[in-house]
Amino acid sequence: MPRAPRIRRRASRLPILHLLPNIVTIAAICAGLTGLRLALQGRFEAAVMMVLLAALLDGLDGPLARLLKSESKIGAELDSLADFVNFGVVPGFLLYLWSLDTTSRLSWIAVLIYAVCAVLRLARFNVTAREEVEEDRPTPGTFTGVPAPGGALLALAPFALVQNFPGLPMPAGIVAIWLVIVGLLMISRLPTPSLKAMRVPRENARFLIVGLVAFAAIAATWPWVVMSIAQFGYIVLVGWSARHHATGSVSDED
Repeated sequence: MPRAPRIRRRASRLPILHLLPNIVTIAAICAGLTGLRLALQGRFEAAVMMVLLAALLDGLDGPLARLLKSESKIGAELDSLADFVNFGVVPGFLLYLWSLDTTSRLSWIAVLIYAVCAVLRLARFNVTAREEVEEDRPTPGTFTGVPAPGGALLALAPFALVQNFPGLPMPAGIVAIWLVIVGLLMISRLPTPSLKAMRVPRENARFLIVGLVAFAAIAATWPWVVMSIAQFGYIVLVGWSARHHATGSVSDED
């Protein structure tokens, strides 16, 4: 019998440039894990900087993927795993080693609650992105609940506060309660503003670039002051959003 002709499969070639978003995501994971290592060594300031670096890289991989038209399911899953490690695990451990009582079971429970809330928030985000779930889909320009990077920024507020005011007492119980509150904000249905919805007029783009350079220079000079201001501003923004959401809900019921 004649042999069936072999079907030759053409090896698909992927441009190296298309791997750049995934490389950035992996670099973010490495930054987060390095922050955990620094925290274990007691170098907490450097550890927080690594978490902030991970957040910066997290904000770059998505736009890079869209710009290069290299979005993929693997990239989306990798991004979620990176968010859980960098913003769900590392901040809790960092606070646990820095301020929380490592001999207390309640302190560890607070870390667990925060981490579980982070993974639930990411799971909900992934399901909403894949499926058309109208009741879970946020209104345009908002997130449902505090996003994972925002949660990490808020979780680290006690540390930044102590850096700005050395000697300020920061009881472990207060830090544990704050960690739980931030975790609950992440899984809440509170609409929070999304920077992705912001648009800048083309003629003002140059001013935005100059402003970002100035902000980076100020942040490098006074990192803890800038971090505390950003945290306070975000808390005010979340509070305003909660009040606005509650007022809107009452109006709808009326």
